[in-house]
Amino acid sequence: MKLTPSLTLALALGASLWGAGAAQTLIDTSAAVGVSGTLNSISGPSPSVIPQVRERLDAVLDPSAQVTVAGEVAPAPAIGSPAAAQPGTTQPVTAQPSAGQPAPAPALTAEQLSVLQAAYTALEQGNAAQARQGFEQLISQNYRHPEAHFGLALALLAQGQTEAARFELGQLTALAPDRYEGPYNLGVLAVQAGQYPEALTYFGQAATLARTTASEDGQLYVLRALAAEQSRAADYAGLRQTLGEMVALDPGNAELKLRLAQAQTLTGEGVAALPGTYEALGSTRTQADAALLLSDIYEAQGLPERGLSELDRALQSVTAEDERARLLLRRARLLDALGQSAAAITAAEQSVRLRGNDAAAFALLGDLRRGAGNSQGALQAYREAALLEPKNADYRTELAALRLGLGRYADARRDAGMALNMNASPVTQARAELVLGLLDYRSARYASASTALRSSAAKLPSAETYLWLGLSEYKQKNYAGAAEALSESVRLDPTPLARRNLGSALLAAGRAAEAEALLLGLVTETPGDAEAWYLLGLARRADGKAAEARAAFQSAAALGSTAARGALK
Repeated sequence: MKLTPSLTLALALGASLWGAGAAQTLIDTSAAVGVSGTLNSISGPSPSVIPQVRERLDAVLDPSAQVTVAGEVAPAPAIGSPAAAQPGTTQPVTAQPSAGQPAPAPALTAEQLSVLQAAYTALEQGNAAQARQGFEQLISQNYRHPEAHFGLALALLAQGQTEAARFELGQLTALAPDRYEGPYNLGVLAVQAGQYPEALTYFGQAATLARTTASEDGQLYVLRALAAEQSRAADYAGLRQTLGEMVALDPGNAELKLRLAQAQTLTGEGVAALPGTYEALGSTRTQADAALLLSDIYEAQGLPERGLSELDRALQSVTAEDERARLLLRRARLLDALGQSAAAITAAEQSVRLRGNDAAAFALLGDLRRGAGNSQGALQAYREAALLEPKNADYRTELAALRLGLGRYADARRDAGMALNMNASPVTQARAELVLGLLDYRSARYASASTALRSSAAKLPSAETYLWLGLSEYKQKNYAGAAEALSESVRLDPTPLARRNLGSALLAAGRAAEAEALLLGLVTETPGDAEAWYLLGLARRADGKAAEARAAFQSAAALGSTAARGALK
């Protein structure tokens, strides 16, 4: 009679799920994530397409711009640009165009200049329709003059006609390819439309033109928009170059120096970023962010204690609660990395007390408490995180895992189901399906467990998922499927538990010789493993090796195996 060994599962249901030693974690504490998060502040508010009409009108009315024959109206500024009030240099209409350049526009007549002024005045007063009429009249009289197209674009934007405005900005760019305002404002419209790659291209073109035609303030304005899009695109090499230009234009700006140091860190130049970071540390406005960056740099250099010292120094002088909360949270992560779990938990608790609306901070506190074995405290922290961000699938999945470990199965199933109905990443979906698979296994719904676990493993292969999949298949007497899944679990992480269960599955599938080889290796490595010796005895007996099987059973019995004692009778 073929002997089917019992499962050797010695793992409490859910006990290992994302425990202290798990490789996966929902909270990414890498320096790159922390640094790139603060880079977003370089852009300030989104670039605006609402012009400073008074500044534009002043430029048109400037005496140097009021030329009727000898020159053309000064170049228009970028929409919303602080350089908008500065008129450009005039260019004689007799100048010959260079190869590939459009012919210069005929000069504005006195009458056309009057129409242009009246149109801008109407736009300033909120009469976009009248302004549009004036600009269109001017275009019909002097189409090649770029100023009329720019003004018409502003009037159309004021009327909400974005596509028509985009066309006029395109005409501005074609008629005046040396002016940065056209591509800059096309970039603004691209940002508003969510067309970020296009915006990055436009701002890059505008920056190239602004370097030779714009004032320093104008260049900074355009470069700021370019930096914002480079940050969004995670183009840190390009961002480093842009920020370097900005610091050269505004060397006293501590915030720009800090952002440049952050970009250097993200391109692997953390040590080179130290001088600029320490300069930013001396400014009240950038002290907290500089201390955070120093902690990242020193940790990356294998000097976490040095990073901790910089955080502690900053905490002595920083008074703003929000900044202190961020410093304390980073301190908690460093302390945890140094193995000081109790102090790490204290720092995280101090952080959430100062900033009680930070869901990520509560999640980190939950991770720290769970790592310290305080599952109930971890559950409380993750509950706060989920309340603050109720649509966060990661937090809901963590709640499901914690409740599973605490035996709150109905709540765990509800949380896992909610996570799967949210906009979850494949990794989070896999983790939620693992919870559901374990719950189904506990309820003896082995077919459902296999379905959930197989789906989870397809998205996120892990030794634990394949272990439970193998056990579920075993329960359904699909021994070949069990052996396949357990073999994958052993390949990913050859724990004694996985190897014992694979031995059982191989025996049940009639593959005694393979089971014997596997189990012999296991008892050689762990001679005190009674269960492995017992299974080795079963494998040898199934292969007709009675004497060798008895020796294995005797070893198992000597180690306390009741089943082995029974086999010896």
